Parts: sequence; structure tokens; C-alpha cells
Amino acid sequence: MKITLLVVGKTEDKYLIEGIEKYLNRLKHYIGFNLLVIPEIKNTKNLSEAQQKSKEAELIHKQISNLDTVILMDEKGKKYTSVAFSNYLNKQMIGSVQHLVFVIGGPYGFDDSVYKRANGSMSLSDMTFSHQMVRLFFVEQLYRAFSILKGEPYHHE
Repeated sequence: MKITLLVVGKTEDKYLIEGIEKYLNRLKHYIGFNLLVIPEIKNTKNLSEAQQKSKEAELIHKQISNLDTVILMDEKGKKYTSVAFSNYLNKQMIGSVQHLVFVIGGPYGFDDSVYKRANGSMSLSDMTFSHQMVRLFFVEQLYRAFSILKGEPYHHE
């Protein structure tokens, strides 16, 4: 299985970039992982929220194939404990999923067309985080999930 994290817009803060890189380096020991950045929409001042989400949706759809399993990172999505998330990933691998794509949208979330295409959605918390911070939290949880599956001491229960 291969995992892609598809994000809208580049990560801006240095401390987030460093944290993401730390976990990306750790992840490569477990799974084929790709962080794919879709450029932010330009001239958003002239666009409504719906128009911005629609333009982002076009770019997201171009990066997803019909064979991909797509999970949206969404505040209304399913919540997992770290152990339950590791079990979810294990089921995907056992179930012969070839490519699992997690998508973090822009500041306004997703267009309806992206929700319709998705196979599911996931939330990291009841709290709302910036779409920039979610990237770091997600890659850390992904690393944690694989360390749980391997029985390594990173995660403590």
C-alpha cells in the first residue's frame, strides 16, 4: 500500500516544516509515503468562499484516480484513537487497498464534489486546527500508527 497526503497550499511556518520533515523521515521506514502540495488559488480576494472551494476541488480531482481510496480530513469526520487508527490502516493494507489518499483542504474545507468522491472522512479532534497545523499532527499520528503496528515503544498506553 502507498499513502499520499494531499494538501492545498504550501506549509509556511518553519517550525511546522521541520516537524513534518521529522516524521516524514521516520515514516519512510514503514511505508511508501508522498506529501503532495497543490498550489493555493491566486487572487482569492475576488472569489467567494464557494468559488474558492470549487477551484480547489478541480485541482484535488486532478490528483486523485478512480482507484484511490480517498479520506478527507474534516472536523465532522470519524474520530479514532491512535490504536484504532493503526487498526484502520492495518485493515486497509490487509484489504488490498493500493493507494490511500488523505486530503487536507484549504481554509474553507471542501467543495461538495470532493465530499461526493471521498470514501470517508476523518477528524483528529473536536477542536479546530489550522489546515497548516493539521499536516504535522496527521504525519505524527501516521508515524505513531505504524509504530503501534510494529510493536515499537513510541506509543504508551
